[in-house]
Amino acid sequence: MADNARAKRLADLIREVVAQKLQRGIKDPRLGTHVTITDTRVTGDLREATVFYTVYGDDEERKEAAAGLESAKGVLRSAVGAAAGVKFTPTLTFVADALPDTARTIEDLLDKARTSDAKVREASAGAAYAGEADPYKKPGEDEDDSAE
Repeated sequence: MADNARAKRLADLIREVVAQKLQRGIKDPRLGTHVTITDTRVTGDLREATVFYTVYGDDEERKEAAAGLESAKGVLRSAVGAAAGVKFTPTLTFVADALPDTARTIEDLLDKARTSDAKVREASAGAAYAGEADPYKKPGEDEDDSAE
């Protein structure tokens, strides 16, 4: 089994090679400039690599990009093998990255929280305390007030 540093270096190399090959070497119209390689992970035995990608566009463009990546898998693996110079070139698996969808969901939740906070701020703008400003009794104050 390889050490983690070697797997990390190979993952970085795969990410760079795949991104450059998609940008310059693949002529598939389904893989336009809207495909971005976000991350790459390699197993400990350096046999399998998972390449995460995002597609900026609608669902149809995502499906086309996934089909384009599957059809270009052999060419991309050959390019990785030529650049890496390892005994066994890892098999490539392409996975759509869920990061943009997760970020969009978090932004929506933050917007809801901001509007809720604004409503609470409006409701409490002219409000007053239910009791006195300082509800805690201090020793000696009650005795002074009752003596007078």
